[in-house]
Amino acid sequence: MNIQVLEQLIRMVAKLPGLGPRSARRIVLYLISNVDRAMLPLAEGLKEAAQLISACDECGNIDLHSPCSVCSDEARNNGMLCVVEGVSDLWAIEKSGVFSGRYHILGGNLSALEGRMPEHLSIEALKKRVMDQQIKEVVIATNYTIEGQTTGYYISDLLKPLGVRTTRLAHGIPVGGELEYMDDGTLVLAMKMRQEL
Repeated sequence: MNIQVLEQLIRMVAKLPGLGPRSARRIVLYLISNVDRAMLPLAEGLKEAAQLISACDECGNIDLHSPCSVCSDEARNNGMLCVVEGVSDLWAIEKSGVFSGRYHILGGNLSALEGRMPEHLSIEALKKRVMDQQIKEVVIATNYTIEGQTTGYYISDLLKPLGVRTTRLAHGIPVGGELEYMDDGTLVLAMKMRQEL
């Protein structure tokens, strides 16, 4: 095999999230050692997925159809919209079974340092959906990072004039968590967000 082809493949695999050059090299070596069992089926699967899967025009989820299976589910609560940063966040909430409304995927979060401004996200589409679909409550479920918090506050301020209720996911001690193992930030937040019993 041409070493340049191998190196190019390693560079491509290393671009995947969570993988560095060493992990990419191990994966590529495994694939080329198992062409029929691993590499060719993976290549075929990637090609098929690229041809069949697309983003939902309504929420941004990925599916075989647009609108996606979540948006086309008539049993869902049309008055509630959960705003998430990415598809994996939507999937995590769906897996929990705790939310029965609709979703809106932003496509990231705001970050001045990385040059991600409101126009780079689907924030205007969110505002339009809230107005057009008469949404009663927007649940902001952005990640609990500085960028996620900033994005959440920006969206809340943007939607306030529309009279829509905006709520935020609560944060603090996880179910089954023991206090001695919690980091200081989690404990501070849990104390600040304490509720009446």
